[in-house]
Amino acid sequence: MTTSTSDHLSFGDSVRTLLDGKNFASVATLGPDGSPQNSVVWIKREGDTVLFSSTDHRQKVRNLRRDPRISVSVYDLANPYTSVEIRGTAEILPDPDKRLPHDLSHKYLGIDPPAEKEDEVRVIIRVVPRKIVGFSA
Repeated sequence: MTTSTSDHLSFGDSVRTLLDGKNFASVATLGPDGSPQNSVVWIKREGDTVLFSSTDHRQKVRNLRRDPRISVSVYDLANPYTSVEIRGTAEILPDPDKRLPHDLSHKYLGIDPPAEKEDEVRVIIRVVPRKIVGFSA
């Protein structure tokens, strides 16, 4: 098990490999009453941050606008005893061209994503790590 904490963290090679694989992430945000809300998402690593896509009206996005604290857990589908939890803060960025869902669909499925309504507003959530806890058995 490895743990690191600071204002700016770098992912080690094993964490990068896990994030770059076709592994799903579980994203926990805090609801209005402080209770956790959890979603499974596709992710993309960008440098030492984690990106995922969402539509603007989702509960997790509303939660993050109010309180940007977030936890992202990823485990290796090929070896579930290898995992990482990334705790940090979320930045909500516009995605007017819906580029990230396209990239994620190609990463996970190898095809373009299904078409969305033109008026569907997509955002990119960028997770900036503050604590990284890795586990390997």
